Amino acid sequence: MSVLPPPPRVVAVIVAYNRRQLLVEALEAVVAQTLPLAAVVVVDNASTDGSADAARAALPTADVVTLVRNTGGAGGFAAGMARALTEHAAEWIWVMDDDTIPTPTALEELVRAVRSGPGVALAGSRVVWTDGRDHPMNTPRTRPFVGSAERDAAASSGYVPVRSSSFVSMLVDADAVRRLGLPIADYFIWNDDFEFSTRLLRGARGLFVPQSVVVHKTAKLGSTDVDPGERFYYEVRNKLWLLLHSRGLSPAEKLLYGGATVVRSARTILRSRNRGLLLRMLAAGLKRGLTGRPQSNARSLAGLGPVTDAVVAIESGAGRG
Repeated sequence: MSVLPPPPRVVAVIVAYNRRQLLVEALEAVVAQTLPLAAVVVVDNASTDGSADAARAALPTADVVTLVRNTGGAGGFAAGMARALTEHAAEWIWVMDDDTIPTPTALEELVRAVRSGPGVALAGSRVVWTDGRDHPMNTPRTRPFVGSAERDAAASSGYVPVRSSSFVSMLVDADAVRRLGLPIADYFIWNDDFEFSTRLLRGARGLFVPQSVVVHKTAKLGSTDVDPGERFYYEVRNKLWLLLHSRGLSPAEKLLYGGATVVRSARTILRSRNRGLLLRMLAAGLKRGLTGRPQSNARSLAGLGPVTDAVVAIESGAGRG
């Protein structure tokens, strides 16, 4: 009789900012998983609505990390992953936003996927909106030029090889994070998960797992390129930083994704009801993206006490570019 391997040590990391009720719902969903978690880390990004206290009340065993300033999703995930590694001996890290509500078998299906073959560094869930439709904000990018053997092996289990994944339910190999580094906190929002996941998948496999389903409870159903307003600055700046400074993409991929970015940005501006604002954000993003580069995480997350120490400890041994 075959002996099943023991479940891996999975630590969930939830980044929260002023969505107290959704955070409580997310916590209830992660502890209701069919595959138990080793620990749950909540990073409260200086919320003003009592999110940290609500998290402690909803799940007294949670490791609630309260930051004194809002570090954005990028900083929150960098801090949370560092905490999962230094304080909870994570083997795999399951990351999500506070408006992500996983169905009961979401984690079990992700773990099954990463154990389906060698070299899998991450797996992402199918993300739906509240009405069950696929959420366009979290559409995975299929891996281009994938070999037939890899594609067929994934397809036989119902998976899809991907080149990037979303922080809205991503299961990440802890050893890969130790080796290649945390998300870049200076991105603040947007493209941080794209940069991070492409970096981890430059020499590894990633899978989209349709059997793992989470509900992304955004206020509206839509993509991030629908009239983003002032946040368009981060889209422009961060995409330039990614193309110019990240080791996540090969030169050929940078040409491919760079061209797609130009087309997408032009479409966003043309469709906007406030083109003047987007053009100003475009100019500001271009200036910052072309004349600077992201700070190190040690500098971006400086002054946060044990959080800063954990980030420095992880990144001191990582070879992120």
